[in-house]
Amino acid sequence: MQETKRQKQIGQLIQEELSDVFQRMGFNVVEGGMISIAAVKMTPDLLEAKVYLSMFQIKSPEDMLERIKERMGEIKKALGLRVGKQLRRMPELTFFLDDTLDYVFKMEELFKKIKEDDSHIKGDNK
Repeated sequence: MQETKRQKQIGQLIQEELSDVFQRMGFNVVEGGMISIAAVKMTPDLLEAKVYLSMFQIKSPEDMLERIKERMGEIKKALGLRVGKQLRRMPELTFFLDDTLDYVFKMEELFKKIKEDDSHIKGDNK
């Protein structure tokens, strides 16, 4: 089912404000890696927000996700102060790892390998 205009607006608002909250809490640059909020998807009733986190060069993304979840109360409070006037109820936040970057890197590696294999095959036919 496609997101409504309101779902997209609220998702965008939460994404922007949550990015700023993460930056202020020191989550955006951690252990030589970076964390960014890739997307926020809202449920139709606007009571739940699925937050997809993209982690670049983080040694253990799962451990980092747990550290973020441990500070959920602090994150929700900071976010609530920022978006409270625009929303009737603060949505429940659920964090997920966004593996899009990993997928892109894997695809690039596959294409490189195919290109190398292809050039070896063409080189053999000469």
